[in-house]
Amino acid sequence: MEQDLNQFVQAILIASDPTQSSLHQQALQYLSAIQQNSSAWRLALAVFVETGPNGARKHPPQVRFFALRVLDEYFDNRFEPLEDETFQTLQQSLLNYIQTEYLYGSAEADASFLRNKFAHTLTLFFLCTYVDKWPSFFTDFFALIHPPESTSQTTFNPHVSLLLFHLVLEISGEVADQIIKAARQFTAERHARDTRVRDAVRERDAARINEAVLTIVADGVERMARLRKAGASPTLERELDSAVEVVDWGIRTYASYVGWIDINLTVTRDTVPLLFSLLSDGSLPIRLATALALTRIVSKGLKEPGDKLQLIKVLSLGQVLVALEEKTRAEQTSRGSDTDEGEESYREALGKLLNILGMELCKLTDECPDEGVRSEGAILLAQILPVMLRFMADEYDDTCSTIFPLLQTILLSYKRQRKSSSEPLDPTKRTFLSSLLTVVLEKLKWDEESDPEDMDEDDKAAFEDLRKELRTFMDSTLMIDPQLVTESVRTLALNTLNAYQNGVTLKWNDAELAIYLVYIFGEINKSGGKGRAAFCQAPALQRDKRKETDYSEYPLTSHGEMLYALIQSGISAYPHKTVVMQFFETVARYGDFFKVRKECIMPTLQAMLDVRGLHSPESSTRSRVYYLFYRFIREDRNEIAPDVAIQLLNSIRDLLVIEVELPELESPESQDMLQEAVSTPSIFDSQLYLFEATGTLVSLLHKTPDEAAALLLSVVRPLLDELSASLQSVKGPDDMLPIIKVHHIIMALGNIAKGFPEYPNPVPAGYIAPPLDVFREVGQAILVCLEAMNVFRVVRDATRFAFARILATTGSNVAQLIPTLMANLLAHFEPTELVDFMNFIGLSIHKLQEDLSDVLDQLIGPLSAHINGILAQPVTGTDDQVAHVDTKRAYLGLLTSIISSKLHTVFISDRNKSQLEGLLESMLRLAEDPSDPSSEKAAFSFFGRCVTAWAEPPKTSEGQQVFPGFERFVYERVIPTAFAVLSLPQFNIKDGQIVVVLQEIANLMQTVSKTRGQEAFDFFVSVFLPSQNWPPATAAEFATKMRELDGKAFRKYFTDFVRASRAGS
Repeated sequence: MEQDLNQFVQAILIASDPTQSSLHQQALQYLSAIQQNSSAWRLALAVFVETGPNGARKHPPQVRFFALRVLDEYFDNRFEPLEDETFQTLQQSLLNYIQTEYLYGSAEADASFLRNKFAHTLTLFFLCTYVDKWPSFFTDFFALIHPPESTSQTTFNPHVSLLLFHLVLEISGEVADQIIKAARQFTAERHARDTRVRDAVRERDAARINEAVLTIVADGVERMARLRKAGASPTLERELDSAVEVVDWGIRTYASYVGWIDINLTVTRDTVPLLFSLLSDGSLPIRLATALALTRIVSKGLKEPGDKLQLIKVLSLGQVLVALEEKTRAEQTSRGSDTDEGEESYREALGKLLNILGMELCKLTDECPDEGVRSEGAILLAQILPVMLRFMADEYDDTCSTIFPLLQTILLSYKRQRKSSSEPLDPTKRTFLSSLLTVVLEKLKWDEESDPEDMDEDDKAAFEDLRKELRTFMDSTLMIDPQLVTESVRTLALNTLNAYQNGVTLKWNDAELAIYLVYIFGEINKSGGKGRAAFCQAPALQRDKRKETDYSEYPLTSHGEMLYALIQSGISAYPHKTVVMQFFETVARYGDFFKVRKECIMPTLQAMLDVRGLHSPESSTRSRVYYLFYRFIREDRNEIAPDVAIQLLNSIRDLLVIEVELPELESPESQDMLQEAVSTPSIFDSQLYLFEATGTLVSLLHKTPDEAAALLLSVVRPLLDELSASLQSVKGPDDMLPIIKVHHIIMALGNIAKGFPEYPNPVPAGYIAPPLDVFREVGQAILVCLEAMNVFRVVRDATRFAFARILATTGSNVAQLIPTLMANLLAHFEPTELVDFMNFIGLSIHKLQEDLSDVLDQLIGPLSAHINGILAQPVTGTDDQVAHVDTKRAYLGLLTSIISSKLHTVFISDRNKSQLEGLLESMLRLAEDPSDPSSEKAAFSFFGRCVTAWAEPPKTSEGQQVFPGFERFVYERVIPTAFAVLSLPQFNIKDGQIVVVLQEIANLMQTVSKTRGQEAFDFFVSVFLPSQNWPPATAAEFATKMRELDGKAFRKYFTDFVRASRAGS
């Protein structure tokens, strides 16, 4: 044994010292093997308790700590009784250790971490022996708490007392703490064992545990009082600290078990005064522990509501909390700007206690069937509402938010009452709501000392989250009393804005709050109208009459008044960035207001244009205002006169200079600088909005085409010159700056085009086209760059981006550029570009129609072959799976775009008709695969459009069907496939996605029926459905419904029919 012991100790020492590399792994393996041994506990016990010749513990603390771990593993998850000899050995050794170390010794003073570890080990031993082996556990333990007669102590032994507290805390955690239970894997054996232990403690020892804990606490309180009066000396200070520690841990222990033992034991005429005295004790830890204990007492579940009401009345917590809130608030005020985090945590604990008290009262008032209990509960609840609001008004957000659950519950109760009653709101409730709004509006303000622009991001996010929470209370109050909320918000905002306009000095946070209230008023005032009606009390007008109407003669709504005051106040000039940015956010949000008060447009734009906004020296401000300016221009473009548009454009020309930023790469060897440069967020991303706004401003001169063309050219010419210069600077792939510059300029040119309205199709009479010659020149310049630089993906991506926007603006007027564009986009091609490329072709089909015919005829065959090759490859991982699905969906979308357009003949052209059979077969395979309902639906949709395009019978005897004989393929392959899918076991009719596929099949069949007429009817009734063993009457009814019902009715009929068939089979 001695040899094993020494080897065990040496192994632990080596394992805990990684520097002994040669033996470290060997020691770990040895210890792991030892722990598997059923008698390892004997070694561990000996190592932990063994003493040397001088009486001190023989082995180092880290060795003894590991020994406790071995004992833990032995005790934990042990649900069978220990053998008698094993139990007695452990019991005697541990009791002897407690006596020598805690009763007569220093309680591990040199290794305090061992105290907590030992308490946990002793708890695990208790759990597996208390019920069957050691029922006298607490009796034996309590005998150690009173000091032996041989010592000079006249009070309880503090070491043993603290061990008892830690032990009971651990036991409560193991058998009753739901958080601890939830954190570990559930086992039925542990659950049953914990239940047995909990019941046994309640039956045998709960009263004695509670009495011991409270007696030790009361003794400690007396000692604290005596020592505090005795004056200061090092010895007395140590004794006082010891007494405070005992009381603190004693109350924590009391709090740990009040939730699971009889309330009549824990709440008595003695404990309540004791707790209230400690709730205002001079020691912060004691106060915090007491607040937690009271919180758990109040939240304890009691069967009878009357008992809970009686408990609350006995505690009289409402009055106590009113006094303590007032006291702590006065102390908070006297501290001024000096923050005492400890004292603030105490106010937070009081807030949590009030919240639980209120929540329990709400349960009584809302859920109790006894009218008397409900009535008394309502009175008590009303008494704590004022103090709840005072906690909510606390300047510290953590304290403020403690009562949010209670407030939410109260407002929910008010809303329910409001819905069920048409009576006016009770005056006391309206008074409360008014006080609540006052607090909410005050808490919505930033702290005056804070600087949001220089705040920690987490702190900033925390305040924004608080604002959202406060907004929910405002919204709830709005549902109860809309007028109160809208009038309060309107009054505060208007008074603040008018005060500023009249020269009154405002704090920045008051100014920001006023603008913020205007910003959120559109969400608050849910009864307001939409569009112009939200801001102006004008009669409803037809859309075409709105532009001609002079809205200035109509009065403004409340929100309109607030926005008008916002602009007229001049508060956009307030010398604080946060205030100005909130102004910009607000005006950009409510563009419709400026359509009813056009005189407000220029003051707003002037603020955006100068150093407050677009020309701010701070890039973060410019970046955001680029977007807000674009949004304002887009929304109110029809209210801006051409001459004003020219002025605005001239004011931002200096901002249309593109600067390139190269990011710092974390892993230069594995990262692509070009891709990182274009994907890393930069101010250029925001600058693109400015280029789009530029296009919008130029488009406002559409009635004077020559002037519009000259203005557009004046904007794009510097960019084209710079594009040419950058192109010439690119000598190879290492010339990063000019390559990225080319990318950025092409993107900017594309966004200028995006600012123009879409080219109409068909073109209406009298339509004035945009400057097409300029856009052709832009497109040609981009193509020159693409031809020279098509090896660079960033250039290909930018070109697709730009041409998508140019096509939207010019329609088929740049069709002559498309063949060159497609050839160069495909000259160098990466698989990851495929989806974007197909989407681009889809857009081109929509915009160019027949003008794309030749290009598409050449492209569709090789592209389909390439895609089918990709889709045939095995999927090896998640990224592959995502790419595979995206490619398939984009391909199906492209095929559907082609077959739905006037270009569907490219599939049956001389060049491509030989590949048509393969294409149709691949679509049939997709249609047969219920594992991908989205693609399955797309395949059936494709076939339906094919029928419309290719199977329409000729209108005259001389005419010819577009694709002669296609109907045979439909009858022989497509229809049988559709019905076969319906009977597949994987075709789960309860799945919503499958139902969508089912309805697409219904659309397909009805399309066949309507396209082929009587021929299709005869096919279903006489050929196909009989082959599926349908009775003649059912087949005739089905074909008749298919022919005569509208689309929606037939889809419902078909879905119900299939559902009934599946249920009956």
